[in-house]
Amino acid sequence: MMADTPVRRSTAAQFFTEEEEAGTSSGSVYDKVVDLLNQASLMQKDAQKVGNLKQVQELIIHKDTNLLDNFFDEMIAFQSDRSVDIRKFVVGFMEEACKKDPELLSKIMPCLQHLLNDENVNVQKRVILTLSSIYKTLIMWLAKSKHPTAEMTQVWDIMAMMKKTLYDMLDSENDGIRTHAVKFSEGIILTLSRKTQESEIPKSRGEEVTLDSIPETSKYLKVHKLEEEGKKMFDSLLQFQASPHISSINLMTVMSSLCNIAKQRPVFYGRVVQAFETLHVNLPPTLAKSQVSSVRKNLKMQMLSLLKHKCAVDYLTNITTLLTDLGATQSEVLKVMPKLEESKKRKRQEAGSATKKIRIERDDDDDDIGMTPWTDRATDQKLANVNLRQTAIDITADDLAPRLNANNVADLVLISMVMLPDTMPAHFQATYTPIAAAGTDGQVGHMARLLATQLTMAGMGKGVAEVQREAAEKKTSPFDGSETPAFQGTSPKQLISTVVGGQSGTSKLDILNKAMLPPPPLFPSKRGVKHFRLSTVTRPLEENESEELSMMALDRVLASEKKATMGNALHARTKILSCLVTQFGGEFKDILQNYIFSDLRNRIELAFAWLYQEYANCMNFMSTSVEGNKHNMSSYDECLTRILNGLLEVVDQKEALFHKVLLEAPAITDNALYILRRYCVDDTRVASGLQTLRKLIMTRPAHRLRFLDVLLEFTSSDQTELRNQAISFTKNLYETQQAHHAIEYYAVQMLKYLLLPKPSPELYAKLRGTQEAPETWNDDAIKMSLYLYLGLLPCNHKLIHELATVYTSTNADIKRTILRMLEAPVKGMGMDSPELLLFVENCPKGAETLVTRVIHILTDKGDDKTQSWAAPSPELVERVRDLYHKRVPDVRFLIPVLIGLNKDEVIAALPKLIKLNPVVVKEVFNRLLGGHGDVAYQSPLTPAELLVALHNLDDKVDMKTTIKATNLCFGEKKIYTQEVLALVMQNLMERTPLPTLFMRTVLQALSMYPRLLGLVLNILQRLILKQVWKQKKVWEGFVRCCQRTKPQSFQVLLQLPAEQLKDVFQICPDLQEPLLSHVNKLTDTQRSHLSPAIVQVLETDPMIEKREAEARAAQEAKEERLKKEAEEMMRIRREAEARAAQKDRDLDKSDNDRRKDKRRDERARSRDRDRERSRSRERERPSKENRVPAKQDVVDPSEPVFIKHGSAGDPSEPPRERRESRAEGRDRRESRDTRMAALNPEPGDSIDLSDLPPVPRRRNPDILRNPSPQLRNPSPGHRNPSPHGDAVDVAVTAVKSEPEDKGYERTRGKT
Repeated sequence: MMADTPVRRSTAAQFFTEEEEAGTSSGSVYDKVVDLLNQASLMQKDAQKVGNLKQVQELIIHKDTNLLDNFFDEMIAFQSDRSVDIRKFVVGFMEEACKKDPELLSKIMPCLQHLLNDENVNVQKRVILTLSSIYKTLIMWLAKSKHPTAEMTQVWDIMAMMKKTLYDMLDSENDGIRTHAVKFSEGIILTLSRKTQESEIPKSRGEEVTLDSIPETSKYLKVHKLEEEGKKMFDSLLQFQASPHISSINLMTVMSSLCNIAKQRPVFYGRVVQAFETLHVNLPPTLAKSQVSSVRKNLKMQMLSLLKHKCAVDYLTNITTLLTDLGATQSEVLKVMPKLEESKKRKRQEAGSATKKIRIERDDDDDDIGMTPWTDRATDQKLANVNLRQTAIDITADDLAPRLNANNVADLVLISMVMLPDTMPAHFQATYTPIAAAGTDGQVGHMARLLATQLTMAGMGKGVAEVQREAAEKKTSPFDGSETPAFQGTSPKQLISTVVGGQSGTSKLDILNKAMLPPPPLFPSKRGVKHFRLSTVTRPLEENESEELSMMALDRVLASEKKATMGNALHARTKILSCLVTQFGGEFKDILQNYIFSDLRNRIELAFAWLYQEYANCMNFMSTSVEGNKHNMSSYDECLTRILNGLLEVVDQKEALFHKVLLEAPAITDNALYILRRYCVDDTRVASGLQTLRKLIMTRPAHRLRFLDVLLEFTSSDQTELRNQAISFTKNLYETQQAHHAIEYYAVQMLKYLLLPKPSPELYAKLRGTQEAPETWNDDAIKMSLYLYLGLLPCNHKLIHELATVYTSTNADIKRTILRMLEAPVKGMGMDSPELLLFVENCPKGAETLVTRVIHILTDKGDDKTQSWAAPSPELVERVRDLYHKRVPDVRFLIPVLIGLNKDEVIAALPKLIKLNPVVVKEVFNRLLGGHGDVAYQSPLTPAELLVALHNLDDKVDMKTTIKATNLCFGEKKIYTQEVLALVMQNLMERTPLPTLFMRTVLQALSMYPRLLGLVLNILQRLILKQVWKQKKVWEGFVRCCQRTKPQSFQVLLQLPAEQLKDVFQICPDLQEPLLSHVNKLTDTQRSHLSPAIVQVLETDPMIEKREAEARAAQEAKEERLKKEAEEMMRIRREAEARAAQKDRDLDKSDNDRRKDKRRDERARSRDRDRERSRSRERERPSKENRVPAKQDVVDPSEPVFIKHGSAGDPSEPPRERRESRAEGRDRRESRDTRMAALNPEPGDSIDLSDLPPVPRRRNPDILRNPSPQLRNPSPGHRNPSPHGDAVDVAVTAVKSEPEDKGYERTRGKT
C-alpha cells in the first residue's frame, strides 16, 4: 500500500531516482555514501563539501533509510568543522534525521546542546530554529511510548535545560538571538496549548502538534503541567514586550508572535489585546523617532489582523478605538471587521458546552493536589505581577469611566498644562493622531483604559487596592471560619493552625494580621496605677540564644520574598535586610551573600542596597553610626569586595553586572581596584574590564588619576590583547583631551627610563609583578617603555622629536628595538606630517639611522607585497636631498626617495648604489623598475635607460659589480621584454667607444629571446665597420657571439679582414672547419668576391702553426727554467759554503785548544813512565849483552809512529784522530779558498765549473745530502740545514762525477 502512494521527493532525490531507473548507477547506495563522505572530508571549499553532504542526506534519509544508523555518526562528526556553513548544515541534518527516526534524539540532543553554545551567532540561530521542530517531535515520541526509558528521561532533561537557556537568551546582547528566542517561545506556546473551533491554522504549516495530540493516559507527559508551562511562557512574552529597554526589532517580533498566538489560540486573545493597548501608551523610551513610527505601523497592522478574527467581536470597541488612535481610517476598519451573525452562533455553541468545560476544569484542579496557593513559586512572581496588573487595569478603568465628565476632564487638562514642556516632544509629535470619535462612549472607555494603565504602572488606582485586598483576604480566609472549595483542607500546607500546650497556636500570618490592626486607644493613667515595665517581666538572653534568634529572624525575612512581592512590600524588606546585615555583620554577611548569589539576576538590587547601606554607615550618614569610627571604610570595603569576588567566581554571570556594580558603587576602594585589575587580566574579560575602567576615568573626575594609573600600567603589560586594548582606550582618552597632559607625561617618563644604565627595579616590579629587573636592557624591558609612547605618536606628531633625542643617547640594543617598533606609528603619521618633515630636515646628530628608517617605512610596500612602492611627497624628497648634500653624504639616504629624484640625480648616484649590499641593490632596482605598469607613481628612469646607464659605468665601478647589477635587470623578465632589450642594444651600439659589457648583454638578450637573431646579426655587421677588434674584451665577445649564431654569422665572418679572421680562428678554432665548408658550398661567382687572403686563411691548417708556436714557447720556457735553476743552485751553494766555512773556523779553534791541553798532559805522563822504566831496569840489572839495544830498535818518542789496529803502541805517541783532524783541516782550508775564488771571480774572469775541485765529504750532521734527482753529482758530505731540519743541496748540475773520497794520505813526519 505504501508503495502505491506517490512520495514527493526533492530535486536531488528525483535525480538519484532517475539515475537508478536509467540503469546508469555506478554502484550501491552504500558505496556512493562512503565515496561522498570521503570526498567531503578531503575537500577544501565549503560549498563543495556542503553539496556532497546534501547528497548523502538525500541518500540515507529519503532513498535508503536503513543506512541512517550506519552513517549517522559520520554525519554529525562534521559538527566540529571550522566552517559555519557546515555546522549549520549538520543542525538541519539532525532535524531531518529525528523526524525520520525519533530514536536518534538521544544522540542528537547532546549535540544540539553543544552547538547552542557555539561561538558563531549564525549557528546558534540555526539551532534555535531547529529546536521548535525537534520539540514537537520529542512530544509525539514521548506521547506514543508506552514504557518510558532512561534515554527518554535524559532527552527530556536536556530539552528542559535548553529551554531554560533559551529563556535566558531573551536578555542576550544580540538582537538576532533575542528574535529567534521569541520565535521559539511562540512555537512552544502553540505546542503546549489546545486548539478551539475559532483557531486559525496557517496553510503553510503541516501536521500540527498540540496538547490535543497527547492522550490523557500518557504515563510520562502530564497534560495539565505542560499547559501550565505554556501559559508561563506566554506570560514571559508579555513581560518581554513590556520591557522598557526592548529594541524595535524585538518589539515588532514579539508583537507578531503574540498576534499569531491570539489567532491560533483564542484563549489568549483578550490578554493580547490588553497588552497591545498597554504598549500603545507605554512605548519604550529608548526608541528613536523613525523606530516609533515603524512600531506604530506594525502595531496597526497586527490590530487589523486581530480584527479579522472571529473573537474580535468581544473586544470590538477596544480594537477599533486603538486602531483609530493609530491612524486607521474607517474604511480600513470596516473592511476587516467580522460579521456579527457568526459571533452570535459561536456564543450559542459555547453556552451548550459550558457545563462540560467547568467539569473538566474541576477535574484538572483535583488532579493537581500539590499545586496549592502555598506552594513556593518564587520564580513566577513576575508572571503573577503581569496577571494582577491586567486585572487592576480593568477595575481602575471601570472606576474611571463614569468620572470622566466635562468638568473633571477640563480640570485634568488645566493641571497638566502647568507641566507641559516649552516645545512639543518629538515622540508625542510622531505618535499623535486626531481623535475621530471624541465624546462617544467608546472613546471615553478607551481614555479610561489609557489612564488606568498609567495609574496601574505607577502602583495607584482602585484596581491595585482591590487586588491587594483580595490577596489579603485569601491569606486570612482559613482563620475566619469560612472555607471555600478552592482552599479545602486537602493539603497539610493549608492547615496552618497548631496546638501548643493545650492552647490553639497561631500562624505567622495570624501574627502578621494582628500586627496590622490599628492599636487600641490610650487612656490617661490614674494615680496609684503601677506602670508596666518590660524589664520586670523579661530577662537578658544568653549569647547563644541571642545569636540563634537573630539567625532565625534573618531566615524568616529572607524566606518572605514571595509574600513581600505579593504584598507590595519588597522595598521595605530590602531595607530591613540591608540594615540588619550592616548593623550586626558577622555571619549575617555570609548568609546574605549566599542568598544574593543563589539568584543573582533577581536579587542584584538587594546587593546594591546592602552596599549603599554599608557606605552610609561608614560615612556616618545614619543615626546608628558609631561616633568613634568616623569614615572607617573597612566594612564598606569588605562588602564591595565580597560582591566583586562573588561575581568573578560565577561562571555564567553577565559581564554587565560586574560593570554595573563598579560604576554604581559610591566609592572604589583599593581592594576593589585590585579586583578590577584581576578582572582585566583575564583573557576572556579584557574588553569589558577595560571598558569599565574607562567609564570610571570619565565619570569620576576626583579619582581620575588613580584609575588612569591602572590603565596606563596595562599599556606596558606582557599580555598582547590586554596591552593593545589598553593602548587603544588610552589613545581615545588622549584624543578627547581627557587627562591629556597626564597621559603624555606618563608616556614621556616611560621613554626617558631608557636613558638609565639598566632597568629600574621599582618600575619593573610594578609593571611585571614579582619579577626581578634584569641587569641589562633586554627586549622585554625596552618594549615595556616604548609601547605607550609609540602608540601616542600618531595622535601627537610632536613626540617624534623627543624620541629622536632619547634615541641618540641610548645603547645599540635599545636603538635596534626602537627601529623595529617604528613601523605602525610612523605609518599612522604619514609623510605629509609637518612635524615629521621638520624632524627629517633637522635630523639630530646620531639619529641618521632613525631618519633613514622613518623614510623607508613611509615609502615601503609594507607587509602586503602586492602593493606598489609609495611615491614620496615633493616636500619629503626636498628635505632628504638637502640632508644628503649638506650633512649626511650616505647614498642610502636617497634609496627611499629614489623615485622622487630626477633622472640625472639617479644616474649620478648609481655607482655608489650598486656597490651596496646585494639585498639593498635589489631593493633599489625594485623601486626604479616598479614604477612601470599599473602603479601610482612614475620612475625617473625607464628600464632601457637604467640598463644603458649601467653599461656606461666602465670607468667608475669594477666589472664584477656592474655584471651583478645587470644580472638583476635581466632577472626581471616581465619588465625587460624583447622590445626593451632591442632598444637597449641599439642605444649601446651608438656609443663610442663601445661599453665593455656590450657583447655580454647581446649574448644574454639572445639567450632570453632567440627572435632577436636578426637584430644581433645586424649589430655584428655594424661592429665590423666600427673595427671592433681594437677593443679586446668586446672583440672576444664578438667572436663568441659569432660562434653562438653560426651558421647565420658566416656571412659576417667572411666580411672580416684576413688578420682578424685568423685571430678569430685562434680564439675559436671550431669556427674554421664549418666556415670552410660553407665557403666550399658557395658558387664560383660567390667565391670570386672573396679575397685570396681570406681563402688562404681558411685553407691553412691552424693546428700546424699552433704546434710550432707551442714548441717555440716550450723551448723558451725550458731555457728560462734551466737558467733559473742554475742561478738558484749557485745561490744555494754560496750560502752553504759560507755557513760551512764559518763552522770550520769555529771547529779548528776549539780543536787546537783541546790538542794543546792533551799534549801537555801526555808529556807529563810520558816523563813519569820513563822515570819509572829506568828505575825498573836498574833494579833488574840485565845481562851485559842486552844492555846495548840495537839501533833499529830504538824508538824516538818525538816521531809519530803508525800503530796497527789492535796493537798496543807507545803511550806517548799522539792519537791518530788528532793527526788526521790536523791534515783534514789543512786540506779543507785549501779546498775552501779554491771554491771561493771560483764562486767569487774577479771582474773579467770566466768560470769553468769543471775545474772546481771535488768537495770532500765530511760526516757533519749540519750538512745534508741534496735530494734533488736533477743534480748529477751531489756532494755527499756538505748539507746545509734549514730551520725545519730539511737539507739544502750545495751541488751544481755542471759538476762532474768524482770517485768516492777515501780521505787524505798522512806521513809520519807531519805534525
